Amino acid sequence: MSVTFDPAALEALVAIVEEGGFERAAQRLSITQSAVSQRLRALEAQAGTVLVVRSRPLRPTSAGHLLLKHAKQVRLLRADLERDLRELAPGASGAQDEERIPIAVNADSIATWALPALDALAREGLALEIITDDQDFTHEWLREGQVLGCVTTVKQALRGCKVLPLGAMDYVAVAQADYARSHLPHGLTAHNFRDTPFVAFNRKDDMQADFVGKAFGLKRVTLRQLFVPSSEGQVRAVLAGWGVSVVPGLLVRGLIEQGQLVNAAPRTHVPVQLYWHCWNLESVVLDQLTAALAGAARAALTHV
Repeated sequence: MSVTFDPAALEALVAIVEEGGFERAAQRLSITQSAVSQRLRALEAQAGTVLVVRSRPLRPTSAGHLLLKHAKQVRLLRADLERDLRELAPGASGAQDEERIPIAVNADSIATWALPALDALAREGLALEIITDDQDFTHEWLREGQVLGCVTTVKQALRGCKVLPLGAMDYVAVAQADYARSHLPHGLTAHNFRDTPFVAFNRKDDMQADFVGKAFGLKRVTLRQLFVPSSEGQVRAVLAGWGVSVVPGLLVRGLIEQGQLVNAAPRTHVPVQLYWHCWNLESVVLDQLTAALAGAARAALTHV
């Protein structure tokens, strides 16, 4: 016997998890906090298990993750229907805020090639929500059912998902021109990297250490690091003379050509292969997202 879950209760669960609490979920859904709690209790009673651990922060249980994924599949069906209705009746209203289509994309892709890929879909009214994380961790958002697709370094397809190779993003080490002349007259070397501050994205970012390890044949690398959680912010910090940063070549090519930045280790670059994963479902919206990202990646990334 099939089970049908109340769509309003499913959206309450999604709002609680995405907003991180009952009060903000109530504000998002324009209902009372008591009504949010009642919908969740009713959903838990129907599922026969606890769906959300009432901790700080709130987190979904394993069963909660399953229903989150189901709720987003229902949302995707609505997005497909909305698209079809717009074609039949161009004046039809767009998707509601709670029907956003979430995907996870690494910050470096957002800063370079991914946003232009999604431009046409966003202007057509697709209610995108882009979640950013390190490229080695975006797949966790998909694994937990919180997004419909992700750009990641993970090659193996996740269960219930399909995967498409996008190409490689090349990373280079850059420094501000005056900083390089005064602090790195011979470039980044095996003798000076330990004394050089590196601007990393966050504590998950191992690109700086990976680059130095590859450049100088080292297995273990310890660096002096500053953290700026923005790809563009890392570049601005380097331009301000904070130190060296390993960033996508796509992001700094123009600044290098203009002479504002210099390649601090021109003999070394690190290619990072990226993949697009999404749920293995028949969906026009997912097909559009896949085609848009794949097309932009073909033009922007490197391919072996």
